[in-house]
Amino acid sequence: MKKIKLISLCILYLLIFPVNVQSQTFEDWKINFTKYAISQGVTEQTLLLVINKLKFLPKVIEYDRYQPEFYEDTLTYIGKRANSKRVKLGMETYKKNTELINQVEEKYNIEKELLLSLMGIETNFGKYLGKMDILSSLATLSFDKRRSEFFTKELIIALKLIDKNKIRADELFGSWAGAFGNFQFMPSTILNNAIDYNNDNLIDLKSNEDSFASAANYLSNMGWNSKDKCFKKVILDEKIPLKYLNYSARKIKHKKKLSFFKKYIINYSNALGSGNEIVAIITPDKEIVENSNLYSPAYVIYDNYEIILRWNRSLRFALAVCTLKDKFIDEF
Repeated sequence: MKKIKLISLCILYLLIFPVNVQSQTFEDWKINFTKYAISQGVTEQTLLLVINKLKFLPKVIEYDRYQPEFYEDTLTYIGKRANSKRVKLGMETYKKNTELINQVEEKYNIEKELLLSLMGIETNFGKYLGKMDILSSLATLSFDKRRSEFFTKELIIALKLIDKNKIRADELFGSWAGAFGNFQFMPSTILNNAIDYNNDNLIDLKSNEDSFASAANYLSNMGWNSKDKCFKKVILDEKIPLKYLNYSARKIKHKKKLSFFKKYIINYSNALGSGNEIVAIITPDKEIVENSNLYSPAYVIYDNYEIILRWNRSLRFALAVCTLKDKFIDEF
């Protein structure tokens, strides 16, 4: 019975997701993907427009295997991104867009400091949007076996957005992973959260109007609470059971009331909260840094931290965002 069930699941997988499995070369992949895209509702007109232009980009595979989130220690990663230079650029960006950012902050109840922080870390306030051909990047990662299913879905969504004239194929240049605009939205994020804030019938995430509003809408949809904390750095007693330490961003486990962890936090104080907050503890260097201290650096994380993890599934990224956000708070 188990064998029959396994065979059935394999057949279902091939029917639902045949693109990578049947592709030996990138040209084979194009043929299979075209058939699959049509079956998913992408128009032949859009496919004719883009399919022959898609290229396999070896550099994308290289970047995918060697991301800074996967090799830099926490303090180095944060220090590079949440520094005084970035704060200065952020304040200049705010001064040039004060009315817009204040309007967006009020409408979506998302702090300007958080919006500035995300834009700063994602693209250095629009200075580094990326120059990769996004459709080719997505195609390359769809062809690659490591995360083929995810990137195939993203490519299908991108093509459907082109179909609906929501985005323009000839303007899709961004990150190696297929992210686009000032806040580096993936196609699925554009589909579900992007806003034509200036009402010009186009979602232009390189424009400040659409990008700030779209980022705020995304954070609001995910449940960001402007009154809650993000994280607090703590010093752990090494008697804490290892099962309570999270060092993977895939899923935060063993969340408890803050008061539960009191006996394991040497520098416990009221600044951490009332004690009733549901929190977890992360020690992000564990799987990254060779011979790292298992207990340090350590952080208590709150619900807002996990919102940022949904934006980018990286423990260090979320720490950097909230660190830079706090530095902007000091400026206002």
